[in-house]
Amino acid sequence: MNIWAVANQKGGVGKTTTAISLSGWLSLRGEKTLLIDLDPHGSMTSYFGRDPDDLEYGVYQLFQRAVTKEKFDVNSLLLKTKFPNLDILPSSTALATLDRQLGTQDGMGLVLARSILALQDQYQHVFIDCPPMLGVLMINALAACDRLLIPVQTEFLALKGLERMLNTLTMINRARKKPLKYTIIPTLYDRRTRASLETLRILRRRYPSNKLAKTVIPVDTKFREASMLGIPLPIHSNNTRGAASYNVLMDELLDNTSSAHEQVVG
Repeated sequence: MNIWAVANQKGGVGKTTTAISLSGWLSLRGEKTLLIDLDPHGSMTSYFGRDPDDLEYGVYQLFQRAVTKEKFDVNSLLLKTKFPNLDILPSSTALATLDRQLGTQDGMGLVLARSILALQDQYQHVFIDCPPMLGVLMINALAACDRLLIPVQTEFLALKGLERMLNTLTMINRARKKPLKYTIIPTLYDRRTRASLETLRILRRRYPSNKLAKTVIPVDTKFREASMLGIPLPIHSNNTRGAASYNVLMDELLDNTSSAHEQVVG
């Protein structure tokens, strides 16, 4: 099972679009994939036609039951989407209260990791869509994943969000047995604008090639169209620039995963 967390401590950089687009390609390839929506705003949940304000079960109940130590089957919280091989563990607005409710309770940083472990025979891939702030939800995502994906909009203000995210990762790595691998993904790239061109140059100058994706995700109005329809872009229109770029990125990520696995095995 490959587990990716998609995070950045800045909103509007393409986190949800990245998770949905990559999972859309895996769905088309016939690979069972689970999406986990940890953002209290519930953008991913809404994308698939569910109302985060009106859901009886989801991620919030996962943490509630961890507190009460109630035994339950995590499958009871999952929802099927209308697309083959693609399920979701939905969000709810109640997630915004978790940090206040949980306080300093021990063991709350591994709730998600333990739940995913119970699903390892059911899914080949998991994507975790994170909120843009550091708290118990992001900590759970970083503890559960094999690799962190950091979408970064190719504009100057987004570079600060990237710096904050990498500082958070440094802090998290102090508590991990081995450092968490990450990939920076340039998004919303518009080669017609100076800001996009210069920001991409800065990313390539500042970060090594094994930390920065070779694939750049362009601006594509078809993303918005697919979102309005509630269909992952690769499933809606797989020959568009945006969809094609995510297909190349998915291959790149899988190649990196395979290479890392071979190094460990060897």
